[in-house]
Amino acid sequence: MTGQERGPSSVDPQPAPRIDTSVAHPARRYDYWLGGKDNFAADRESGDAVAAVFPTIRIAAVENRRFLLRAVTVLVGQAGIRQFLDIGTGIPTSPNVHEVAQAVVPTARVVYADNDPIVLVHARALLTSSAEGATAYVDADLREPGKILADAELRRTLDLSQPVALMLGAILHFIPDGADPYGIVSELLDALPSGSYLVASHATGDYFSPQTIAEIAAGRHGPFWPRTRAEFARFFDGLELLSPGIVSVAEWRADDEAQPRPTAADTAVHAAVARIP
Repeated sequence: MTGQERGPSSVDPQPAPRIDTSVAHPARRYDYWLGGKDNFAADRESGDAVAAVFPTIRIAAVENRRFLLRAVTVLVGQAGIRQFLDIGTGIPTSPNVHEVAQAVVPTARVVYADNDPIVLVHARALLTSSAEGATAYVDADLREPGKILADAELRRTLDLSQPVALMLGAILHFIPDGADPYGIVSELLDALPSGSYLVASHATGDYFSPQTIAEIAAGRHGPFWPRTRAEFARFFDGLELLSPGIVSVAEWRADDEAQPRPTAADTAVHAAVARIP
């Protein structure tokens, strides 16, 4: 449905080493919904097909992105976070995580991870850091958390003995239960010290009609596993949720956003930010 601000997709059923423009990709489809230009006919056709089933998908994409940037602002400005690991980066769209973080604290350090070749090309060209801080890009799949954590570029950029904000924006709904999404998140969090944070958003079927759920379940638009609020809450077991807890992406600390806000049904994406005690 949507993906880190950005794009969902550090996950594909079979990650490919080259760009296949004939098959829709979540990151490029997300770029299309955001009004970007880095997408192909297959991505646009898939995006339009999803919009036919879920007409407010573009609102969901925009609001997911805004949630992620608000979360970065809060974590840098109020929680003192200076390091971010953003998995499922998607095609860069300005402002991105490092731009928001480094506008507040120029020394902030950000590692982006995704597994789409077109994202890699754009990330290396566009995700440039301030002189005082640092950014890096890891070509990796969320389903291989150990590989991400062991990556030399990540280790050079982030100090995992100090707090890190793990950002999983609109990507977990591409991981089926059989691939153990909860175990993946736990492995990533276990590598981070106390005072780190999890920022996550996740598509839900809580507001879908039976017809929409049936269409999604048919899998015509690629792998997709929306989860209920209770299922999403499991990712935060043992963590300390920041106020206002688990809410729609359009509602998380959105007082300064344009009013009225989209409804939870308009976005159908849950969001939350939580601290590792």
